[in-house]
Amino acid sequence: MEYRKLGQTDLNISLIGLGTMTWGFQNTQDEGFEQMDYALEHGINFFDTAEMYAVPPSADTFGKTEAIIGNWFTARHNRDKVILASKITGPGLPWVRDGQNRIDKKNIQLAVESSLKRLQTDYIDLYQLHWPNRGSYHFGQSWDYAPRFDVKAEEENFLEVLQTMQSLIDAGKIRHIGLSNETAWGMTKWLQLAEQHSLPRMASIQNEYSLLCRYFEPDLSEIALHEDCGLLAWSPLSRGTLSGKYLNGVRPEGSRLTIETRPDHRDHPQAEAATKKYVALAKHHAIDPCQMALAFVNARPFVSSTLIGATNMQQLKTNIDSIKVTLSQEVIEEIEKIRREHPMPY
Repeated sequence: MEYRKLGQTDLNISLIGLGTMTWGFQNTQDEGFEQMDYALEHGINFFDTAEMYAVPPSADTFGKTEAIIGNWFTARHNRDKVILASKITGPGLPWVRDGQNRIDKKNIQLAVESSLKRLQTDYIDLYQLHWPNRGSYHFGQSWDYAPRFDVKAEEENFLEVLQTMQSLIDAGKIRHIGLSNETAWGMTKWLQLAEQHSLPRMASIQNEYSLLCRYFEPDLSEIALHEDCGLLAWSPLSRGTLSGKYLNGVRPEGSRLTIETRPDHRDHPQAEAATKKYVALAKHHAIDPCQMALAFVNARPFVSSTLIGATNMQQLKTNIDSIKVTLSQEVIEEIEKIRREHPMPY
């Protein structure tokens, strides 16, 4: 396993990070335990979760993934072996704190205490803001995202959040903080205010990034590299699309798209066309399509960790083994050709 520094912290996290959001819905607790055991044995020390998991999100599944991880810590007595990341839910889910879930001092304190209880731990290594109060272009909203907000009010909220995080760090409940689904403006503003007021610095940004979703380049990647705030890449297989399993309308039983309750913004002819070319490229070079997609993300210099997710052990093993794959210059050049043909597939 390869390890990379988490921002300007003293933590070295595994380049392959373990995503957990299927545990508690698609996966049972026993299956979650098996995945965590295997991942840890194979050098993965970075686990990512969130209070809103399992997914698809609902009032019934809220908090279930954290509870499974907490049960695993208690059963295995190995909390010190894992660098654990979790997140506070942003606004929009009516079952979270009665729908009054703006990210602010009150909600952060409530969320952290609840997560610590479910996780059966005294501290969270990386505590992230799942998405901004003001919204963002993620989750399929890129085509009509039109930011309109009160800059002064946002800055005041940012300061309140940073001050609250400082108090939680001082209390030993969290160690570091990070962003998720953030924009270039937000990322730079968080870093600027932290420096100006000597408050905790964002160590990372967790945004979607894959062969099919490269919004992170070029502006956010430049910030990530030169401001030591690296990317934790979520959905590097584009919800499994890049495996090729959904091509030509196929929907394998039990797969994510057969259970998802929300509209799938990735289900688009351009994404289908691009995926066919990426899968064909991988097969032409005798590379597993998933491993090619993951190896591409692993190799990006602005990536701190590639967050994989799996619903069965074979998927998990294949994804972890992507760490052994190095793409040739020929393959990389072919990837860039396909990207030019399909620059924004969804």
